[in-house]
Amino acid sequence: MKAFLGTGLLGHGFVRAMISKGETVQVWNRTASKAKDLEQYGAKALEDIAAAVSNAEIVHLALKDDATVDVALSEAEPGLAKGTIIVDHTTTSVEGAKKRTAEWQSKGFLYQHAPVFMGPQNALESTGFMLVSGDQRLVKKLEPQLSALTGKLINLGEEPGKAAAMKLTGNLFLVAFTGAIADMISFAHASGISVSELLQLFSEWNPASALPARLKRMTADDFSNPSWRLDMARKDTGLFMQEAASKNIPLTVIPPVADLMDKWIKKGHGPDDWSIIGKIE
Repeated sequence: MKAFLGTGLLGHGFVRAMISKGETVQVWNRTASKAKDLEQYGAKALEDIAAAVSNAEIVHLALKDDATVDVALSEAEPGLAKGTIIVDHTTTSVEGAKKRTAEWQSKGFLYQHAPVFMGPQNALESTGFMLVSGDQRLVKKLEPQLSALTGKLINLGEEPGKAAAMKLTGNLFLVAFTGAIADMISFAHASGISVSELLQLFSEWNPASALPARLKRMTADDFSNPSWRLDMARKDTGLFMQEAASKNIPLTVIPPVADLMDKWIKKGHGPDDWSIIGKIE
């Protein structure tokens, strides 16, 4: 029997997927009605968190942050049998994941952090990506069950906290990417470019395909033989900002990037490849 703590958008999908695969699942949520809603699919909702984890061989969590995970597990502890496996899908800090791994092991339990790049529909359909790291014996034991819940299980090795770090790294990119898209939409709107025209452009030209090559170039420490000179990229960036300012369109992501370009140009790197702005000093 499984237990699932936290039946928000992600947890709701996970629980329904587990039930569809023949699992018996007890559920709990701080807002009890969200757990109760899953009873129509076959889950057993309990308002007492310790009762919800009672007799569970594996307890899954999908909560808000480190603090909510710590509180929920503390409240659930009286209902946990020794040796219970705790699988935490919450996006947390790196140190929090490391701390819980050691703390729960010292109490006689097994804690596996398994954050995901999955939305609610992915959880329901068992698609997307799940990250794990830490004790490889535990990872191997959980691999069949976790693989069944996602499109791809990515094992990042023995270091506890590595999955948390990778999840945060990926989310950082998504936040920055979405911020850049927001700037682009504002700029396009001010320039008379419709959303349908943007969609047409990106259906024919997919800059995302260049991401692996760009990452390699930015971390190779060789910025000679530029494909786009930094000073020329900065010139174009100035044009973005000038055009946006003339139409009173605020840009959020681009101005700090311009400042970063200026820093490297002042160091004499204007003729180098523009990807030098990612160099770690």
